[in-house]
Amino acid sequence: MAKDMTLLWASGSHACWRVMIALEEKNLQGYNQKQLYFEKGEHKSKEVMEINPRGQLPAFKCGDVPLNESCAACFHLESKYKSQGTKLIPDCDAEQALMFQRVFEVNTFGDKMGNVIYYNWKVPEGERHDSAIKRNKEALTAEVKLWEGYLQKTSGGFLAGKNFSLADVIVFPAIAYLYRFGLSEERYPKLTEYYKNLMNRPSIKATWPPTWKETPGQDILKDI
Repeated sequence: MAKDMTLLWASGSHACWRVMIALEEKNLQGYNQKQLYFEKGEHKSKEVMEINPRGQLPAFKCGDVPLNESCAACFHLESKYKSQGTKLIPDCDAEQALMFQRVFEVNTFGDKMGNVIYYNWKVPEGERHDSAIKRNKEALTAEVKLWEGYLQKTSGGFLAGKNFSLADVIVFPAIAYLYRFGLSEERYPKLTEYYKNLMNRPSIKATWPPTWKETPGQDILKDI
């Protein structure tokens, strides 16, 4: 089954990472895969554009079906292979509703994080303002506090309750990004506990970004 799949990915991209975690959880190892590099412009290469006309990663094909939105790819894999590997959509109505809620919140989370981490990259030097930096950091701080609160209220150790679900597959890479860029472990104890518990989960350990193993993180988020 996995031999009919192709994944073009970049290390450190949480969108790519979540697809890789989902593939591991569904026991779909052995797929065709190739690591590409944003800094070399390889996400705009012909082989990517043939699968993903937006020129973004991941570029993923399940058989002949292209799935370039990472959340869509994860849901498709769970739907198509629901009888194998980890069950990623809870049967319990309340847990299922919570899972969907957390999945669809991840884009807001990612946007606020990106506004801080990539500010200097996205905004030309002459257009940067201390007030914007301060505002972006305040928005991200409020967002991280929200997720800390979610985990305080959720029993079972996972984002949607007692079972590992698509919420964890999709959101964990974003949370890992926070710590990669210097989030305080002491300031957010529940988020830190969640992160440390899941970082050794086999699917996550097997797909840990190789560049993260080779290079140190940064402290951009130390004040968040």
